[in-house]
Amino acid sequence: MSQSSSRSNNLVVPQATAALQQLKLEAAQELGVTIPQDGYYGNYTSRETGSLGGYITKRLVQLAEQQLSGRSTM
Repeated sequence: MSQSSSRSNNLVVPQATAALQQLKLEAAQELGVTIPQDGYYGNYTSRETGSLGGYITKRLVQLAEQQLSGRSTM
């Protein structure tokens, strides 16, 4: 099974790809996790990938809360 066909997390808004990639890079930098250039995370621990995913989710929730309250930072 190829990497592209195994992905199940399709974006609702495909135009958000660049912003999400930037958020991932910023989160990884803050947590001290290096993003693999080839996109393969198999050499990373569950703790590393989990902390990165959790941090990104937390930031996305914060951004949504700000936008919903009218305090958009964008």
